[in-house]
Amino acid sequence: MKKWLAISALAILFACNSSSKQENKMEINQEIKQKAEEFVSFKLTADLSVLSEKEKQMLPLLLEAAKITDDIFWQQAFGDKKLLFNGKLDDYTDKFLKINYGPWERLNNNKPFIEGVDEKPKGANFYPSDMMKEEFEAWNDDLKTSLYSVIRRGEDGNLKSIPYHIEYKEEVQKLSELVAKASELAEDEGLKNYLELRSKALLTDYYYESDVAWMEMKNNTIDFIVGPIENYEDQLFGYKAAYESYILIKDKEWSKKLEKYAKLLPGLQEALPCEKEYKDETPGVDSDMNVYDALYYGGDCNAGSKTIAINLPNDEKVRENKGSRKLQLKNAMQAKFDKILVPISDLLIAEEQRKHVKFGAFFENTMFHEVAHGLGLGNTVDKSSTVREALKDAYTSIEEGKADILGLWCVYQLNEMGELGEKEMMDNFVTFMAGIFRSVRFGAASAHGKSNMMRFYYFKEAGAFERDASTGTYRVNFEKMKKSMFDLSEKILTIQGDGDYETARKWINDKGLIGDELQKDLDRIEKEGIPRDIVFEQGLEHWNL
Repeated sequence: MKKWLAISALAILFACNSSSKQENKMEINQEIKQKAEEFVSFKLTADLSVLSEKEKQMLPLLLEAAKITDDIFWQQAFGDKKLLFNGKLDDYTDKFLKINYGPWERLNNNKPFIEGVDEKPKGANFYPSDMMKEEFEAWNDDLKTSLYSVIRRGEDGNLKSIPYHIEYKEEVQKLSELVAKASELAEDEGLKNYLELRSKALLTDYYYESDVAWMEMKNNTIDFIVGPIENYEDQLFGYKAAYESYILIKDKEWSKKLEKYAKLLPGLQEALPCEKEYKDETPGVDSDMNVYDALYYGGDCNAGSKTIAINLPNDEKVRENKGSRKLQLKNAMQAKFDKILVPISDLLIAEEQRKHVKFGAFFENTMFHEVAHGLGLGNTVDKSSTVREALKDAYTSIEEGKADILGLWCVYQLNEMGELGEKEMMDNFVTFMAGIFRSVRFGAASAHGKSNMMRFYYFKEAGAFERDASTGTYRVNFEKMKKSMFDLSEKILTIQGDGDYETARKWINDKGLIGDELQKDLDRIEKEGIPRDIVFEQGLEHWNL
């Protein structure tokens, strides 16, 4: 057991089991109760009448598999979760531990919320807690930067890399078997091929072929995203991917509306607001966009703030050869709009501009955020490395910032081309501004939170919005917002193309934080009781199979 885990676990167990002496101090319980209640419950359901009988039989297998990814992510984020839930916990502490996958508050810079627990290691449980960056960087090992390996100490005290399929052997074996069983029930050939290849990939940590198969399936109704995918959890280097899973049901009617946009990607790449060398790659032509209702989130995607859209695969080689898929999670998106964004807008957006906050604009901004992940460069201009490798721990914040601002630019560009029908761009600008207040609440420990803080201050300095001191509301300046959109897009594309780690790191350090005035407005949101995010009621009991 790792030193930090042992110390933290003992502290937690002491706090949890000391009720006979302390009766769980009321002050601490009330604080956690308030934090837990900031996450409003939302039931994940979908119209399952669109599924065949065999597809319905797949769902329990996929659910069992998804729960295994959840268990693996607990190990990656914290360690043995039994150490947390072994004592007597009140319902609110139990809920908040599960939301955060550990005793650190993800939307509050990973601060511990259990008395006696130390700060969360930046490398989570991917690395030894006593490992220094210098030791890692000086260590000569071919697997050390792999997305799919953990770093441990051997009996001799030296560092060693262990592939995921070995570190989590028991769990991965069961996970693979369940995915293989689900593939036997799949009637869509594309889905069957993907699940077969994915079940094998889980046993080898070689995902290229299954990623390609996932890109090539077009007619499936069920989608199952599973495996180690995003690297947000590794805040030490940004190297290690965390396990997660989604069970999704395609909304084919909504998806059909989006088909034409995928074909426009090469043109959007050519039109990017930057010098030619920073857009000198061609997006894969197989990219597509679809709309889904989510049935289940497991692991990394379920931790803290909930994802409402997906852009995958992350593999630069797959993106270059096949493109990427953009998945809009409509039911989760609608929940965040109704329960969070609209109340925030009523509080912080100037009264005469609130009419511009619309779900259609929120959907477009979110959708093209995912499109924008596939734009720009995957490799640096000098071809010395991928952008991800060059920017290291700064990559996720810069990449999320790129996707946000370029997503808005995509909407603007397509609107100028007449591809979006009759629409008012002000809707997207004001909805985008309101969205900053929603996302900045994710905190400085979140790549999404940091990128929103950085953009907020960029807009502020450029005059893209004005704050009315008498009402405490914000008003968008259309022309200055438009100019800021172009300028900020160029800045981020240049940083990525140059692989300019120092500039990226300094920008994050200087602007990826919440100043006093912004904090006061965020305090007003909290005082109004507006939810910070959503927490899901999910599983078989909600599916009406």
